[in-house]
Amino acid sequence: MNDLLKSGTSALLVVVIMFFGSLVLWIGVPVFWLWVGGQVQGATQEIGLALGAAAIGAFATIAALVAVLGWLNRKTVEMREARGFKVKPGTTPLEVVMAVCATIAIAGFGFWFFVLGGSSPIPLMGQGG
Repeated sequence: MNDLLKSGTSALLVVVIMFFGSLVLWIGVPVFWLWVGGQVQGATQEIGLALGAAAIGAFATIAALVAVLGWLNRKTVEMREARGFKVKPGTTPLEVVMAVCATIAIAGFGFWFFVLGGSSPIPLMGQGG
């Protein structure tokens, strides 16, 4: 992290953009395309059309975001090299950003599922039946 701060404010800004782009990739894209699929299903009463629209839309959006994140990652590496830092293969900021955002997304989903969604991992006595 210290090397990233020494890489300049532009490199840090690119990493911040990568962070938010990665959050969109892990959280925003699935939520948005599930919503779109729900709207399509509600309007057409066709579950197959809704699933197809959501799957194709999510795939296209993910492909575009991955391309943008890869480009931003290359720019970050170029900025670090321009400042004289040695960049080891496989140690780019994108790897750390993606891992952190995936952890945030999984924790957020767990919170939503178990706390806000009302689900319980343990069957409660006296319910259902």
